[in-house]
Amino acid sequence: MFFQSSLLDCGDEIGPGPLGSSVKRTLLDHGAWIDVRPGWISGADALFDRLLDAVPWHAERRHMYDRVVDVPRLLCFYEEGRPLPDPALDEAKKALNAHYAAELGEPFRTAGLCLYRDGRDSVAWHGDTIGRGSTEDTMVAIVSIGTPRSLLLRPRGGGPTLRHELGHGDLIVMGGSCQRTWEHAIPKTARPVGPRISVQFRPRGVR
Repeated sequence: MFFQSSLLDCGDEIGPGPLGSSVKRTLLDHGAWIDVRPGWISGADALFDRLLDAVPWHAERRHMYDRVVDVPRLLCFYEEGRPLPDPALDEAKKALNAHYAAELGEPFRTAGLCLYRDGRDSVAWHGDTIGRGSTEDTMVAIVSIGTPRSLLLRPRGGGPTLRHELGHGDLIVMGGSCQRTWEHAIPKTARPVGPRISVQFRPRGVR
């Protein structure tokens, strides 16, 4: 895997920056919203290298219609109570909880990590509706580290598609009804792109 670092990410500190007024909220239809904070994690390129080595990445196979297929990305899930693989992720979760706990009503507790090795890796249209996300408003906070990739969002049942290029420490938070009334995806691309790590922080009972 070849990773092109960002020319703007050259600091020595590794960890989250401020949130507050630096977060831009966009209200969507059906009670959904997204917050975006570009470049939230400083030293994100160094963090990418650390996570690439420290995380026990594994491949999965899943049933898709009438056959079993390879999941087109590598995965690792840190359930509640399992130590995260880097102190910077502990700091990120703490900062997210400080900013969103009052609105969310509970803390973020788990972290799912995905490694997109190149443009052939992807995730299909979906919402995080395993568990409470299928019936309740909730939040999913995603930190993107590495080469930017397009994250697409669209209303369930059709409608205009929103596109955000996320990488090098960018943060997007999907809140309100977003998981059950909207879908999101990382599409495959034929362009030569480097690897990206996605870190998804979720509350208890949301997958």
